[in-house]
Amino acid sequence: MGKMKIRLLPDGTIKMETEGIKGEKCADYAKVLERLADAKIYNLKKTDEYYQKEILDVEEVEEIRNTEY
Repeated sequence: MGKMKIRLLPDGTIKMETEGIKGEKCADYAKVLERLADAKIYNLKKTDEYYQKEILDVEEVEEIRNTEY
C-alpha cells in the first residue's frame, strides 16, 4: 500500500510526496489533495515510480471488477 506525506509550510505552501504508488495514480492523489485543500497545483515533479507499472494481484483485480459494476 502506498503512502502520502503532506507538509504544510509557514507560507501556506502544501508539499505532498507519495511513496509506493506506481504509475499515473500518484497524480490522482495530488488532485484529491488539491480539491480537499481548495488549492492549486503549481509544480508536479515526477519520480521514477511515476514511470513504473503497477502490478496487481488477483484479489485486487477482483475487487476492482466488483466495484466497477
